[in-house]
Amino acid sequence: MLINSVLYKDGQRVRSDANLAELLEQAHRDGGFIWLGIKDPTADEFHQIANVFGLHPLAVEDAIHAQQRPKIEDYGALEFLVIKTLFYDEETTQVETGDLMFYIGTHFVITVRHGDGADLADVRSSIEDDPAHLSLGPYAVVHSVLDRIVDTYQTISLELERDVADIEVRVFSNERKSWSQQLYFLKREVVEYRRAVDPVRPITNQLARDRQLSIPEGIRLFFRDIDDHLNRAADLVSSLDSLIASAIAVDMTQVQLQQNEDMRKISAWVALAAVPTAVAGIYGMNFDNMPELHSEHGYFVVIGFMASVSGLLFRKFKKSNWL
Repeated sequence: MLINSVLYKDGQRVRSDANLAELLEQAHRDGGFIWLGIKDPTADEFHQIANVFGLHPLAVEDAIHAQQRPKIEDYGALEFLVIKTLFYDEETTQVETGDLMFYIGTHFVITVRHGDGADLADVRSSIEDDPAHLSLGPYAVVHSVLDRIVDTYQTISLELERDVADIEVRVFSNERKSWSQQLYFLKREVVEYRRAVDPVRPITNQLARDRQLSIPEGIRLFFRDIDDHLNRAADLVSSLDSLIASAIAVDMTQVQLQQNEDMRKISAWVALAAVPTAVAGIYGMNFDNMPELHSEHGYFVVIGFMASVSGLLFRKFKKSNWL
């Protein structure tokens, strides 16, 4: 679906038109470039756009089929860039991913979105308020969009950090409960984040330092800043991954300790019941000649003996924290 198509010249909006062929012809004739925004295009829709802009067939195939690995490809007059977008759902605390693709030519930049992780409407408004930056050409759009995406990466990394800190407090609390399920889901979200972000790191590094790409020098320094922010966010989540692994190990250890404690208590109560059971079992046998069987005080002696031994065992177990 076509979202917006605008022709810019010298950092100013010239016209917005759905007739892409006319916009491209004017860009070639008068200078400037087109920023075309598309979301979840069908095969027919994108093939029509590809014919107008002369996109490489391999790059067209990638745009139609989402779930592409982050990468940057050079097709001569066309440079193709794929990155992952992220969205943090506050209610479910889950990280959702999407795809964002750039087709960068001399007189155009096409952004193709798959999924809901990257709303670029405010990015267009923001960059239009900075004509000096926009006048640097298509890569000015690429920088502004990437900057917003990386800011989202940083925000999500901080949300994950808060989630990890919260689960750490729960794991080390005195609450007799296993947090393995919550830790597993949090681990899965961190893995999802790293799967999306880690492959982008070499791409931002290449954008910041590869002289073969047609990036104006005035913009290349801005890509270095993006690369630095991305590395900080990725390193933070990498450390969170290690913390979660440690928390899982601690949680399993605490579960085992709790099970051992329960077994000690069960064993202690069994020992307390064993002595009265043994004595009662002996005197429950049908023999005529048994000590104290016909004694006047035999019952009280046996009961006292059982109570004394049970009391002694209870005191020992209590002192050893088995009860």
